[in-house]
Amino acid sequence: MLLIDSKNSDPYFNIAAEEYFLKHNSEDYFVLYINSPSIIIGKNQNALSEINIDYVKKNKIPVVRRLSGGGAVYHSQGNLNFSFIINDSKNNLMNFKKFTTPIIEVLKGLSVNAENTGRNDLVIEGKKFSGNAQFKSKNRFLHHGTLLFSSDLQEVSKSLNADPIKFEDKSTKSVLSRVTNITDYLKEKITIDEFKDLIFKQIINDNPKYHFYDLTKNDLEDIQKIVKTKYGTWDWNYGYFPKYNFSNKKKFLGGLIEVYLDVKDGIIIGSKIFGDFFSEKDVEAFEKLLINVKHDEEALRNVLTSVKISDYFLNFSENEILSLFF
Repeated sequence: MLLIDSKNSDPYFNIAAEEYFLKHNSEDYFVLYINSPSIIIGKNQNALSEINIDYVKKNKIPVVRRLSGGGAVYHSQGNLNFSFIINDSKNNLMNFKKFTTPIIEVLKGLSVNAENTGRNDLVIEGKKFSGNAQFKSKNRFLHHGTLLFSSDLQEVSKSLNADPIKFEDKSTKSVLSRVTNITDYLKEKITIDEFKDLIFKQIINDNPKYHFYDLTKNDLEDIQKIVKTKYGTWDWNYGYFPKYNFSNKKKFLGGLIEVYLDVKDGIIIGSKIFGDFFSEKDVEAFEKLLINVKHDEEALRNVLTSVKISDYFLNFSENEILSLFF
């Protein structure tokens, strides 16, 4: 097994690297990495229904869709992530304990009583500090997990605080369980880098044949290609989810407006707008302008700037109308 200590904090790069190791290589890998602030969503999730869109936009937080299922997680410099990428022995799927045991052992050495619970969580005193997910590709297998070490838990809540009432879909929903940080239970404080070193040491103790591997120039170039064509694109991160319905209602000085959208592959395929607002032109003409437009702020702002807002919504600003779509 090759051990990789990723120094790259770009979430697009690190998620793309997992696919690269999984699908374009035959070696076994164990990877540790720390992402800059970002939201990583499960493959089967609707990105917009998982995030606090206003907070994410204001703070310029990247949203990246991973290969595996499960819920959305917030990554930051206080969150350590680990990945096992191996040739599948056909007894790995749903065997979460096999891959989380080294983490449990490291914490035991730090006098922290951590345990597996439920299907894919690690907890300390009943509070979750690690979520895990898995993905199988032909004869290759990925198990990865998060480790809340010293994260700002307020940021976790603010970033993932979406309004479920606005969305009707069949995506996997995240559950914001009671979470905790590992540092809260350490008798002697250590840094996240020291914690990372302890995990690597545990992996090597389990098998002394494992050794470190530095990414080559070709590795880096190939991973960046995957970022450019997939993980860094709107189509993958936001448009991938097949179909959902979105609705929103707001009252402004100009009146009440209700918006209903049908969205498929991130593209608006149906729209209806109701309310007690006044308009000079029939609002149905505006509804038609939304068809085949991305459910994306930039795309919808382009629609709004292409018309005279007061023709359809008297006494409303462009930003007020835009806010209805998210």
